[in-house]
Amino acid sequence: MMRFATLIKNPADWMKGAGPHSEIVMTSRVRLARNLRGFPFPGFSQERQRVDLLEQVRPVVEELPEMRDGYSEDYTDLSKIRKQVLVERHLVSREHAARSSGCAVVVDRKQSISIMINEEDHFRIQGIRPGLNLHSAYDLVNKVDTELEGTLPFAYDSKLGYLTACPTNLGTGMRASVMLHLPALVLTEQINPVIKAVGKIGLAVRGLYGEGTEALGNLFQISNQHTLGEAEPEIIAQIEKVIEGVVRSEQTARAKLKEDHQTMLSDQVGRAFAILRYAHILASKEALNLLSMLRLGADLDLVGNCDRSLIDMLLLEIQPAHLQLNAARELSPDERDSMRAEITRARLQSIDGPGNFPQSQTNSGGAPSTPNDE
Repeated sequence: MMRFATLIKNPADWMKGAGPHSEIVMTSRVRLARNLRGFPFPGFSQERQRVDLLEQVRPVVEELPEMRDGYSEDYTDLSKIRKQVLVERHLVSREHAARSSGCAVVVDRKQSISIMINEEDHFRIQGIRPGLNLHSAYDLVNKVDTELEGTLPFAYDSKLGYLTACPTNLGTGMRASVMLHLPALVLTEQINPVIKAVGKIGLAVRGLYGEGTEALGNLFQISNQHTLGEAEPEIIAQIEKVIEGVVRSEQTARAKLKEDHQTMLSDQVGRAFAILRYAHILASKEALNLLSMLRLGADLDLVGNCDRSLIDMLLLEIQPAHLQLNAARELSPDERDSMRAEITRARLQSIDGPGNFPQSQTNSGGAPSTPNDE
């Protein structure tokens, strides 16, 4: 099996790949919740029961064609920092990382599929793809799910569907989500109406690491909330329709910013680049928000020689656990802020920085300082 160092050394396929609307939709993820008959749910089981289940199923998971030569680790052998690195890579949940004995994760070599064992359910099977690619992500997990079900006795009811620890996961057991970068909607203060509209049709909007987390770096997760009584294709089709609407709203907001508020936009992008390129102290929240503006500038061709994938990798490299893994020791908050700035300065050396672009006729008299001053 792959070693942890090898896993971290190689970027995941979804980190370096491009997909539909990838300038706005960073990733698409589909997760299936499954449980075994005859075993209590992890939250109601004793440690010995979780260990017994893990010993039975982990070899089965490792032998799946998709997972061979992948990464497999028992949580009793993982340090707190390494667990958090997996969280920052979206390979495991925060809740799973907080557990220890009787828990494990298996990840394929491309880091497109991860299987958490003894999370809230016995299995959390996750597929992740770049861009708006929910159908592709579902195909990944559906194949693995079918292979596992051919070997293991999943808990299933003819009326309720797949049985899960949380009632909201009953039925398909599927959660589909997308990670979106929506800086223009935030800048034009249209993000709250969009979030409310999405919520009214039964979808959830969360932050960078899911439920209970903040939308740092203008990154938002949108996912389904219910799985009972709906087929997987119906859920995916509904979410994709909503996401395409959000993408159009963000595209419209970006075009309006560039057309009507060029000076303000140039100022925001320029300040972000200057601080990221020359700062010696960068807090995590500040860095994420500045990288968000730089990514927007790159997408709108306002920053020369700037590859979006470079920024996306930086968004990962500057996370607290990745910094400490790189330093091979625990770092204080001040040390992390210094190291974050050092890495950012080095990575952005090759970028030319924002250039000037012509003022539009609609704004020839000078742009407002913010879009809301009109």
